[in-house]
Amino acid sequence: MIFIIDYKAGNLMSVKRALGYLEIPNRFVKTGDELHNAERIIFPGVGHAGTAMAVLKERGFDIALREAFARGTPIMGICLGSQIVMSHSDEGDTMCLGLIEGNCPRFELEDSSLKIPHMGWNAVTATQPHPILKDLRPGDEFYFVHSYYPQPSDPANVYATCEYESVFPAVIGHKNLFATQFHPEKSGRIGLNMLKNFAQWDGK
Repeated sequence: MIFIIDYKAGNLMSVKRALGYLEIPNRFVKTGDELHNAERIIFPGVGHAGTAMAVLKERGFDIALREAFARGTPIMGICLGSQIVMSHSDEGDTMCLGLIEGNCPRFELEDSSLKIPHMGWNAVTATQPHPILKDLRPGDEFYFVHSYYPQPSDPANVYATCEYESVFPAVIGHKNLFATQFHPEKSGRIGLNMLKNFAQWDGK
């Protein structure tokens, strides 16, 4: 069973629909107390980092996620969920969960033909192996919608990159945490394979 964190963020239903399509048992959880016995957790979302952190604290998810991480529970962050696992976001000068040390800066682009938010399909390149990335092939594209991105302090926490004028981290991870800036649930077959791999991952 995969528990999907419901913290009033956008795009939660698309994750649930993708897991349902894969016939992977899942359900929404609305409070941190519900995470104590979670086998696996997906932390998705689209929205503002400051607002999201306020709701996470209000519902007790901030403490529960840190405890789940410490227990070794496999956790997957998606989009906003990949940013809030960092220690800080420049969006609203927000202190985040701190599961991975680093910051989330906003894109600063010189090419006027490129827009913010970064939106659309882009190739993702693996920089080191990970069980969830085992099906990734050169040139595989994923769907992005974001203005900020995670930038871990330690390059060892970066598992894949993408280029949008400059190269930025597209997949980050640490121990039992794996997070994507793109949306695997909206990225066709290869994205669904990634969700399936997460459902089989033991967090090691």
